[in-house]
Amino acid sequence: MSGIDRDALSAAISREVELYRSRTPKSKELFDAADHLLGRVPMTWMNKWAGGHPIHFAQAKGNRIVDVDGNEYIDFALGDTGAMAGHSPEATVRAVRDRIEGAGGITTMLPTDDAEWVAADLSRRFGLPLWSLALTATDANRWALRIARLVTGRDKICAFSYCYHGAVDETLVRTGPNGSTIEREGNVGPAVPVSQTTRVAEFNDLKSVERALAHGDVAILIAEPVMTNIGIVLPEPGFWESVRELCDKYETLLLIDETHTISAGPGGCTRLWDLRPDIVVIGKSIGGGVPSGAYGITQEIADRIQQHPEADLIDVGGVGGTLAGNALSTSAMRATLSEVLTDFAFDHMIELATRFREGVEKVLSDTQVPWTITQLGARAEYRFVDPPPRTGSESAAAHDDDLEEYLHLFMANRGVLMTPFHNMALMCPATQAADVDRHTELFAEAVANITSG
Repeated sequence: MSGIDRDALSAAISREVELYRSRTPKSKELFDAADHLLGRVPMTWMNKWAGGHPIHFAQAKGNRIVDVDGNEYIDFALGDTGAMAGHSPEATVRAVRDRIEGAGGITTMLPTDDAEWVAADLSRRFGLPLWSLALTATDANRWALRIARLVTGRDKICAFSYCYHGAVDETLVRTGPNGSTIEREGNVGPAVPVSQTTRVAEFNDLKSVERALAHGDVAILIAEPVMTNIGIVLPEPGFWESVRELCDKYETLLLIDETHTISAGPGGCTRLWDLRPDIVVIGKSIGGGVPSGAYGITQEIADRIQQHPEADLIDVGGVGGTLAGNALSTSAMRATLSEVLTDFAFDHMIELATRFREGVEKVLSDTQVPWTITQLGARAEYRFVDPPPRTGSESAAAHDDDLEEYLHLFMANRGVLMTPFHNMALMCPATQAADVDRHTELFAEAVANITSG
């Protein structure tokens, strides 16, 4: 079994950083000149890109990006799912243009028929009958948690260690000593200690789920059906059936966040695995790049909301936003769902992700490097351990900053972009087999450069 030569890896990183900087001088110039931006970027997480500065892009179309230095990239990052429909899909662009130039009215605080169409299609995909619109899945999650606390009368939530649900304070958790709930590293300015709001469990660990719910104070368990942002962690057989039973036993609601896991298919894992959530959250991908999000609820939850006339959902109750459900976003969602992220498109995307996974598996088999790759529909991600992690905490422990930096730079320097937060590749309707094969070729070369034995 081959190992990683850490001296070779360190030397390779130095070479790749130098090459990256030589290829992207205009991006570096723009970065250095951004004196009025915190961190010199529009959002500070853009500094996650390897190489010392992010690429500034000039054009993006389909699965291609061209930067300000004229370098073209095959894009497997796709806005970390935000551009899962591809960059500027024609149907979405047409709908947005018609809304702006034709009908007019980008935001009015008034509904159009697009909103009902979107809600009906989300019901068809995910099975929940009633939907409310947001601009991000983060907001949708925040509002859904408020509703869960309202209708259950309970004050705590349960979340998995190292889960990801956007910048939702209650979910930035990990497992501490003796199963305690502690802050996830790096959380910025939490309002209260997270142990006051949240009980933590480990993904794929049913005993930890039951321990958390057995206190009787958990309003809702919030979860991705497959962990993603800490690296893809698949559920073990029977896990979700048992979680649903535990939620029923302890009268706890179940929220399934499909924001990333919609890569599994047109209705995400909820439809693929016939899950039975009380609330579903979706975001990013359904607007084709235009800010979008939504949460769906059961009729039972809607009825329970009506039992609380004191809850001001219409005005200042903390559920909603002025721009949520605006006409531009709903027109983009309708076009993207109806014409871009179709069942046919998912078949194509999943086929290519399978090709991607199989290509990486062959390289790992040929080189005997003890890594793995995991696929979730149109998404695939390689991990630096074998076997792959089964919990969030195991997944966090498998992280390797040096390997990530090297692989991201090696790929970018040769015209391939991977998601900067981890090693994820996502297929969109515009992705082609040749794009996948180019990655496989580069992956083999990158691994060969740093292995020994």
